[in-house]
Amino acid sequence: MSVSLSTTCCLRLRTASVPQKHGVVRFYLQRSSHVSPCRFGFNSNPFFRIQTSRSSKYLTPRLSDERRETQVTTEEEVVEFPRLFSNLNRSTLKRESGSLSSAIFLVAGTTVGAGILAIPAVTQESGFLASAVACILCWAFMVVTGLLVAEVNVNTMSELGSGGVSLVSMAKRTLGSVGVQVASWSYILIHYTLLVAYIARSSGILTNFLGIPIWESATLFSLVLGGICFFGSQRFIGATNGVLVFGLIASFAALVAVASGDLHWEALLKANFEAVPMSIPIIALSFVYQNVVPVLCTDLEGDLPKVRTAIVLGTAIPLGLFLVWNAVILGSFPDTGVAAEKMIDPLQQLRATSVTVGPFVEVFSLIAIATSYIGFVLGLTDFFSDLLKLQTRQNKPFLYLLTLVPPLVLSLLDPEIFFKALDFAGTYGVLVLFGILPAAMSWSDRYIVSSSTATSVPQLVPGGKVTLGLVMGAAGYVIVSEVVENFSQYLSGS
Repeated sequence: MSVSLSTTCCLRLRTASVPQKHGVVRFYLQRSSHVSPCRFGFNSNPFFRIQTSRSSKYLTPRLSDERRETQVTTEEEVVEFPRLFSNLNRSTLKRESGSLSSAIFLVAGTTVGAGILAIPAVTQESGFLASAVACILCWAFMVVTGLLVAEVNVNTMSELGSGGVSLVSMAKRTLGSVGVQVASWSYILIHYTLLVAYIARSSGILTNFLGIPIWESATLFSLVLGGICFFGSQRFIGATNGVLVFGLIASFAALVAVASGDLHWEALLKANFEAVPMSIPIIALSFVYQNVVPVLCTDLEGDLPKVRTAIVLGTAIPLGLFLVWNAVILGSFPDTGVAAEKMIDPLQQLRATSVTVGPFVEVFSLIAIATSYIGFVLGLTDFFSDLLKLQTRQNKPFLYLLTLVPPLVLSLLDPEIFFKALDFAGTYGVLVLFGILPAAMSWSDRYIVSSSTATSVPQLVPGGKVTLGLVMGAAGYVIVSEVVENFSQYLSGS
């Protein structure tokens, strides 16, 4: 349930002519004095089309000489919105906005997934220093693309007048039918691929720990975490993510303390920048969280400062974990003599060093996968709801079956699919869906769509067309390089 403003006033929105403050959506309302008063009412649409806030500011009336002569008074009002709409409880009609801490935990939990387990395997050849530079650059790149997704998402919610807008609606509004096709297939491919990888890895861990068959472990993992997403409220899921993230940090600290006892510090000085490009797809994949940005924007009611803070801080936590994790692994095994493309499992390397390391590795890995799994399930169900034009409340069971069952079946067909799935998704999916597409949508939104509409939100990423061009160019270059490299390897192998 939500409250919106229905009015019979003659209101005309026009673009603001003064600079906008960050995080404040500013509208200009023009109203004639001879029009009947406004009427407030309830609307089932879960979105505030026009929301009066405490920070509203009103300009003094500007009366032209001609209008004074005709006795028609025109009043212009500037209404600033600290948030775009309000989430209301249908039973109590009280506002229930998502908390910033829950949003940060959701982003952090979604980001820290199975990708962290694969980073040392693909960065052995480049070394710690070079891979650390690559991690920081990939983090900055993915933060930018996440902010671009948030900017387009809030603009789309403003124009469509509804919350819960997914990438399909964003792509349709900004890029047309071609954008919808690219976004839809890339989104489904990446999410199914990564969910398969998460179930495959977690089922192996649970099988070793519980001593049950692999299919029972995979089913148990899917039912427990899928049930949390299906039955849990926003606050419960946020609290669950918070507990998991704290557990992740605690298990990570214990793991680092145990595994770093025999750290070779000189090994951390290795830097082979020529080998960095081959590791970028997996590193970029490890920073994927953009799938929950639409959910984030809806939970935070379109409050752009909170959205920006959640994205930056929520991804900074995984960045620190990735750097420390990589240092421990590469410092413990300086001379593996194994080519990075063979994807040696870092868990096997740690488990071989000491009996005490194994349990810490298993706990950390399972929590990391669980946090990411929850975020991907929430994002994919929201995506299917928008793609199929289904109301989430009435069709919730079908949406969750469509989200949970296919990855479960595919993971059981090939339990060793973990590294294959990560490599495929990172190379051919992530940089398209969460690299090129956000910049392309933002370009269209800023310079084509919004120029013909009455409202727009402040830009979360500065630099204009230059920044957007660099984002698209960098992602395209990595994709083309990987395609050429794989094709060359195929020709040399045959």
